[in-house]
Amino acid sequence: MAAYLQWRRFVFFDREVVKEPLGPEGAGGKPFALPPGIAVCDSGRGSLVFGDILCGDGRRRCRIWFLPRSLELSSFQAYKLRVTHLYQLKQHSILVSVGEDEEGINPLVKVWNLEKRDGGNPLCTRIFPAIPGNKPTVVSCLTVHENLNFMAIGFADGSVVLTKGDITRDRHSKTQILHEGSYPVTGLAFRQSGKTTHLFVVTTENIQSYLLSVKDYPRLELDTHGCGLHCSSLSDPSQDLQFIVAGNECVYLYQPDERGPCFAFEGQKLIIHWYRGYLIVVSKDRKTSPKSEFAGSEAQNSDKQVLNIYDLCNKFIAYSSIFDDIIDVLAEWGSLYVLTRDGKIHVLQEKDTQTKLEACKSMLFRKNLFEMAINLARSHHLDSDGLSEIFRQYGDHLYNKGNHDGAIQQYIRTIGKLEPSYVIRKFLDAQRIHNLTAYLQTLHLQSLANADHTTLLLNCYTKLKDSSKLEEFIKTSESEVRFDVETAIKVLRQAGYYSHAVYLAEKHAHHEWYLKIQLEDIKNYQEALHYIGKLPFDQAESNMKRYGKILMHHVPNETTELLKVLCTDYQPSGDNEGLGMLEGKKANSEEFIPVFANNSRELKAFLEHMTEVQSDSPQGVYDTLLELRLQNWAHEQDKQIKEKLHKEALTLLKSGRFKTVFDKALVLCQMHNFKDGVLYLYEQGKLFQQIMHYHMQNEQYKKVIEVCELYGDQEACLWEQALGYFARKEEDCKEYIAAVLKHIENKNLMPPLLVVQTLAHNSTATLSVIKDYLVNKLQKQSCQIEQDEQRILKYREETTRIRQEIEELKASPKIFQKTKCSICTSALELPSVHFLCGHSFHQHCFESYSESDSECPTCMPENRKVMDMIRAQEQKRDLHDQFQHQLKCSNDGFSVVADYFGRGVFNKLTLITDLPSGKSATTIEAGLQRELLMHTKRST
Repeated sequence: MAAYLQWRRFVFFDREVVKEPLGPEGAGGKPFALPPGIAVCDSGRGSLVFGDILCGDGRRRCRIWFLPRSLELSSFQAYKLRVTHLYQLKQHSILVSVGEDEEGINPLVKVWNLEKRDGGNPLCTRIFPAIPGNKPTVVSCLTVHENLNFMAIGFADGSVVLTKGDITRDRHSKTQILHEGSYPVTGLAFRQSGKTTHLFVVTTENIQSYLLSVKDYPRLELDTHGCGLHCSSLSDPSQDLQFIVAGNECVYLYQPDERGPCFAFEGQKLIIHWYRGYLIVVSKDRKTSPKSEFAGSEAQNSDKQVLNIYDLCNKFIAYSSIFDDIIDVLAEWGSLYVLTRDGKIHVLQEKDTQTKLEACKSMLFRKNLFEMAINLARSHHLDSDGLSEIFRQYGDHLYNKGNHDGAIQQYIRTIGKLEPSYVIRKFLDAQRIHNLTAYLQTLHLQSLANADHTTLLLNCYTKLKDSSKLEEFIKTSESEVRFDVETAIKVLRQAGYYSHAVYLAEKHAHHEWYLKIQLEDIKNYQEALHYIGKLPFDQAESNMKRYGKILMHHVPNETTELLKVLCTDYQPSGDNEGLGMLEGKKANSEEFIPVFANNSRELKAFLEHMTEVQSDSPQGVYDTLLELRLQNWAHEQDKQIKEKLHKEALTLLKSGRFKTVFDKALVLCQMHNFKDGVLYLYEQGKLFQQIMHYHMQNEQYKKVIEVCELYGDQEACLWEQALGYFARKEEDCKEYIAAVLKHIENKNLMPPLLVVQTLAHNSTATLSVIKDYLVNKLQKQSCQIEQDEQRILKYREETTRIRQEIEELKASPKIFQKTKCSICTSALELPSVHFLCGHSFHQHCFESYSESDSECPTCMPENRKVMDMIRAQEQKRDLHDQFQHQLKCSNDGFSVVADYFGRGVFNKLTLITDLPSGKSATTIEAGLQRELLMHTKRST
């Protein structure tokens, strides 16, 4: 009783009297009047259903009435004497009634199909007597299963008759006595849970349940006290379909196999029903009700009936009011209808959720009854925004009281609705870090955290030094990650939790962060290198370019091996399934050369490997390898090793990989004073003058002569330069000068006067050196003069003869006496062709061989030679005349000379003269090389 008095009271229902609808002329508005004599009622399928008894005036006889929402009553004759019980199924248009057609105890059960008609009345599909055996008795209660396969009838003698099968037909059902007892049956209810069906049976003295899904229907007694008529009901799934029994002191709830909780409600119970999670109790209050908003302003008489609507889940009274002599309470059209003996119908309309909450929140919040407010909001399905606001206010209340643990629990329930910063600011104090951690954890579990929240949570873990929670947080499966991984890695790294940061980076494929931590913080270079070897090609390549120098410094051998694989046929070390299925990718080996800074040994091994396995390696690989070999050769002291390195460098030069970078290779060889390489490159580049100049620098006289002998035919000026070189030497070079002079003489490369002028600079070269040369040269010139004079004489004689012939042709006739054709040598026959030169031809021979009608085919080749010589002379004369004319007429004579100079008109021989005094050998060497190059260009 004390518990009941502590329940809060609310007004969640509005009470009104049902009034008649307005007529066409505005008439109506009076309270609706029920038919008199109503004995039983029920509701369902859109109607309130009433059953009455025979009236004393005999005007109406035992009808069943239907009251739809339009309040238009309709009825039909169901029995002749009285209607005692009605049961309207909620899911079917089936009405089951119990009544009497004659005096005595002869109850009949009728099943009506309301959708079918028989003469304007509902179709009665079945009629059978309600007799539990041979002894007639009064029916006390009735219930029907919604599946139409079970119907139970309780009797005043304590028996229960069960009909199993199709209750609408006699043929398909079977009736049997399920229960027999000494106490009247006051209530029946079917409970369906899955495929299990139970029947609750309550009498005035006990409560039992029958399991109808099992053969023989086992019985279980639940309690040893019962209830009166209309004082039992079955709850909905919100109360787990419990059977409710109302005694005078308490209301009990039962499961099929045990008794559940009980509630102490005062007053003698007359009627109970279950409606939308509410328990409706009509009781007789023998005490004078206090003044209240529910009972009115005056005290009520003690015989009044009180209707209470209880919320058992939230433990409050949703409505309470006093009525006069209630017949029953029906639920239809979303409202409760209270029928009273005075013929009125009172409707109880439940208020909407928002109105109910607004009405009670102020009181509950004022009295700090937040739990009740929360339960109330949930039971009425308040939206998440409304619930969140209640949680927030509850959390603020607990926070202000100093209950931080309780407050954080309420704030956690606001996640998703309340801005997290509102809560975080309250718990930033170091003493409340545990509460803040709990809130942030939940925020991440619901995937509502941002990067700042992740940072804050990880800082909380690290400050608490809670490694277990930290590991639990980060070691979630990839599909359950509810935080920004990169932010987490940064925070863990900053806090010194390197192993955790590395775990996250590896698990979520943040390769850059993994390598950065391993190399910069943990210094685990071997593991970092192994990790790179497992990455896909593109990522492995980029990370080796980024971290290759660090790895090469600490683990050079392993790094070199990985680079070899990366640049040849790369397959990730962990990718065993795809190995061999896809062609491996190759990186550009030239791009990794900077990685080997200060690691020349590893660089050499890498480059040599690349040139062996990949002949088409980039040019930079060969260039670097050549430079590396030359450096090693230049710094090596051991003769045998130096010789080996010499061969390797020369072999590389001769591999043919430096044709496109000739200048670069030459510079490298010159920088390291690699003579054989320089000479080889000069020879490949056909820089014969440079070869000879190289030997001149090193004063290798025999080599100078050899170069002239080898390449003199290709570049004749080599002999001339050799003569000038030896002419500058002060030491005795007579032997070499004689050899050069001999070749110059044989090839007639220089005029004798120029030879004399060249050798005049040499103080050691006497006249005896060139005596033979000069004698031979003079002799040859004397012979040449004699030959020329003879040729002149011949030409003069020939000219005189030709002139005489011309005169003869002009002055006297020409007699053609040729008897043979000059082409076929056959005898001449007409027609024939004769020329003044004396040659005669058959006409057909002439036409076949002649290129011109006016020229003799026999004389034409010789004539053409003469004509060509004449034209050449004329062209030379024209060129000289043209040059002179342009030079005189031009304002800029230098440009004219430069133009003809560019055409090669003024080409002349460049000679090597004595070294000017005061200049160093290096300067002269550079100038000489430049002069030789220029001469070579002019020659080409």
